[in-house]
Formats: sequence, C-alpha cells, structure tokens
Amino acid sequence: MAEPPGKKLRSSLPQCSAHPSSGGSSRVRQNLPAAVEEALCGVGGLMWDRAYKLQALEALKQQAEAEAMLGYLAERGGKYCSKDIQKPGCEAVCAVLPALELLLLQLKEEAGALVELSQLAREHGDPHTASVVKSHFLAPRVDRLKLLGDLLTSARRIGCISDQTRGFGEYILNELQEELPK
Repeated sequence: MAEPPGKKLRSSLPQCSAHPSSGGSSRVRQNLPAAVEEALCGVGGLMWDRAYKLQALEALKQQAEAEAMLGYLAERGGKYCSKDIQKPGCEAVCAVLPALELLLLQLKEEAGALVELSQLAREHGDPHTASVVKSHFLAPRVDRLKLLGDLLTSARRIGCISDQTRGFGEYILNELQEELPK
C-alpha cells in the first residue's frame, strides 16, 4: 500500500529539503517512488559531503561512488537537488590513527544510511533500487569497513599515536601499505 504523496516518513536518512514534491512532475520516472527518489538524493548529497571532507585524506574512491549514486538516480529518471557542501572542520589529518578513526566513522555512517535506503526501497516496492544499493554501494563498504577495522586495530597494537610526532608504528604501517588492496 502506497503512502499518501504529502506524507513524510520518519527516518534517519539524510533528507533533501530542496527536493520538489512528486505532484506535477512531467519527468519520466521508471517506477521510482517519490520517497525513494528523495532518499537517493539525500544519500547522494551525504556521499558528496563525505567525499569533500575526505579530500584531505586523498579518498578519491568516495567521489567516484557519489557520482555513481547520482548516475543511478538520473538513470531511473530521478532529480538530484544540489546543496551547498560546507567546508570540512579539519583541513588535514596529521597522524595515522586519527585519519583511520575519521574514515571508519564516516564509512559506518554511510553504510547505515545505505542499509536504511535499501530497506526504504523494499518497503515502497522498488526491489531494483534495493538490489543496486546493496550490490554496488553497500557490499564494497562492508569489505572496506572490515579492512579499516583490522588496520585500526593493528595501528593501535603497533603503537601509532594520535599526535603529530611520527613513531615506529607509523613507519611499520607505511612499510605494510604496499600489501593492502587498492
């Protein structure tokens, strides 16, 4: 049963406040429910925001994933409402441990939003979006979350510290960096 067009569901998904209501739209939409379109727009904005914040860490993969999310939205006939992305709170992270912690925190937040987006798509009868979100966006994040968690644990064990002084732990981590999958 579909929700009334004006009803907003309670959700922790990032919402797009500038997104137009579904009424009166003349765009061809391929069975894309309005709530799913708005959630895709919001999650796409979240991914762009995270990509901008992680530029200090040279995380170019985040930008490509944000572009892929918005490409899928356009493919289904949805509209992305661009928003102003605020300048990140930190320009650069000077130590390994805080960089890994920041990246892990942001990936966890994105993964949670993607899980909720997949569930929302299923609730609104859009199994295609749910499948695409799970296979193209969520599955790679799960692998990266595991890798980052293992790397963070290893960094703490070998003595990486949170200040700007470089220690033996950072040296070992730099030496092991070549073994990590790109």
